[in-house]
Amino acid sequence: MSSDFNQSSEDLTERFRDMAERCRRISTEFMARQSEEGRDMANPDPLGIGRAFLEMSSQLMREPARLAAAQTGLAQQYAQLWQNAARSMLGQVPPPTVEPAPGDKRFKDPAWNENFVFDFIKQSYLLTSRFLLDNTGPAEGTDSHTAEKAAFYTRQFVDAMAPTNFLATNPRVLRETIETNGENLVRGFENLLRDLEAGKGRLRIAQTDMDAFEVGRNIAVTPGKVVHRNDLMELIQYLPVGESEHRTPLLIIPPWINKYYILDLRPANSFIDWARHQGHSVFTISWVNPGAELADKTFDDYMREGPLAALDAIRGITGSDQANAIGYCLGGTLLATTLAWLASRGEDRISSATYFASLVDFTEVGELGVFIDEQQVETLEARMDRSGYLDGAEMAATFNMLRANDLIWSFVVNNYLLGRESAPFDLLYWNADSTRMPKAMHSHYLRRMYMENALARPGALEFAGERLDLGRIRTRTYVVATREDHIAPWKSVYRGARHYGGPVRFVLAASGHIAGIVNPPDAGKYGHWTHNRMLKTADSWLDKAKEAPGSWWHDWAKWVARSSGPTVPARVPAADLPDAPGSYVKVRV
Repeated sequence: MSSDFNQSSEDLTERFRDMAERCRRISTEFMARQSEEGRDMANPDPLGIGRAFLEMSSQLMREPARLAAAQTGLAQQYAQLWQNAARSMLGQVPPPTVEPAPGDKRFKDPAWNENFVFDFIKQSYLLTSRFLLDNTGPAEGTDSHTAEKAAFYTRQFVDAMAPTNFLATNPRVLRETIETNGENLVRGFENLLRDLEAGKGRLRIAQTDMDAFEVGRNIAVTPGKVVHRNDLMELIQYLPVGESEHRTPLLIIPPWINKYYILDLRPANSFIDWARHQGHSVFTISWVNPGAELADKTFDDYMREGPLAALDAIRGITGSDQANAIGYCLGGTLLATTLAWLASRGEDRISSATYFASLVDFTEVGELGVFIDEQQVETLEARMDRSGYLDGAEMAATFNMLRANDLIWSFVVNNYLLGRESAPFDLLYWNADSTRMPKAMHSHYLRRMYMENALARPGALEFAGERLDLGRIRTRTYVVATREDHIAPWKSVYRGARHYGGPVRFVLAASGHIAGIVNPPDAGKYGHWTHNRMLKTADSWLDKAKEAPGSWWHDWAKWVARSSGPTVPARVPAADLPDAPGSYVKVRV
């Protein structure tokens, strides 16, 4: 027994020595990088958060009656909570003063309801957080962007301060600590050091087991060949399933914010593989993960070297002068830009256009707009001037903040407090496999699209010598939006769809930006809404729309078949070409 204890003590001592050395190394790397980056500490508030709260607070102080009423209401609720706590101590079961919102997974542990202490902590947090959120936002005299920024960062604070995120106030973590004699906290600190090392001093939370997947081995495995390559993209042609396929090929334009294989995760949920089985000759663009050498690549370059170059290559391979095209998210914005450019030149190279959760009208962009104003864009441009690109980790952190409880704090609890490893999950592997953005392109995108909404204004945007007008696009169009989208709000997607000059079929899918799109029919999940006409407003459209169960994929298949032509002998790419998924997609940041 004594020998076992001594061995255990020696092992623990060695682990602490290792952790201390890792802490020293991480700190050294972090300070060195800070010095190299030469961050401008003259601006301690580059996001303008302090200014937003100061402006909002000054406006609220001019509404004393509103504040007094809110504080009185909070005091009354706390009085009720104390009374209920006293009743609980006496063995009674009073109704809750406040309950978590539907879908809030943080308080699933039974102790949050069964133990009156934890129940009081939970309800106290919910009352206070609701008070803060309800009173941080629109106030008379405050502009909408300032109010949205204050509300967003208040929510970040509220989420961070949840009792579930702390050892002493999380019953599940307390039980684990007692049962393991604190081993969970030691493992958790080791996990924390691992994630700091992975981010070279910045915390890069492991959301999944990154060793469980490999691009080309168990994700992005649909067979194909790289048939064209340039500075910005590799074009992949997928092998046909049968002996014939539709004459009109299908080109997929994914976003370059992320990697293309969101549409080819596994055979069971791969849209690319499913489209092959519908008889389409499928091509997809795999964007490069750019470094400083591509800093000056513009949005125009992405159009010329992306879809236009792909269309040229596809015509050379298939002999088809036209292709059906799909654009996802930012890829959809590029598709609309390309179509408007082609229309201005009188060229008809795209038989049908499909948009997956894509913005072309940036009037209302949802919570992403919190990060886009003159001060923040200038700060971002200054950082990009030093590196030549926007670091993929920064973009990933922004998207994670939009769903902080799911994508940040749940992993803090699991990885660092419970000391557990994240489970393998293909979607989260893809989410962590981030990409960079070239300086010139990204600055143009933020300023001209988001801040000026130039694409939605006829003639306001010039690309490669042509003035763009979405109204000149006469191509058959299919637009899919998702009802819970936090990146491309569905009503904004609908507003954009009304700019096109040709016939439009609009479909609203349930769920969010990813799950609503990557929703294979066999999964039997998430319904969708359809209506045969475009009405004046999104709300009026939804009032008239018909809800259908399951995926929208089959609806799209019927629609696109009208633009796909008769069947022809299947085109098989040359055997000596590089295999899919190619090399660009494997470059990691």
